[in-house]
Amino acid sequence: MTILRSVALFALAALTEIGGAWLVWQGVREHRGWAWIGAGVVSLGIYGFVATLQQDANFGRILAAYGGVFVAGSLLWAMALDGFRPDRYDIVGALVCLVGVAVMMYAPRG
Repeated sequence: MTILRSVALFALAALTEIGGAWLVWQGVREHRGWAWIGAGVVSLGIYGFVATLQQDANFGRILAAYGGVFVAGSLLWAMALDGFRPDRYDIVGALVCLVGVAVMMYAPRG
């Protein structure tokens, strides 16, 4: 159950961080306005709190492992909302990152 909770928190962190950054991007680069930017800033702030809910007490490990989730999540977000189609190297790179997340977070430690 601990791994499932951790994975869910990583997914929520990705949603709030990637979504927040996308909202800011839309507000600035696509000229959608301050409401989009403000919503993005709030979402990015929520991400900061979500990361603290992981069981592991090591900030560096959590943030480093989340980096792999961010890579894969960013590709999924771009596919779903921007019509981006990753090539095989994007996919292999994202899978390598997710293997790194699994090793860092879920390998047995003595």
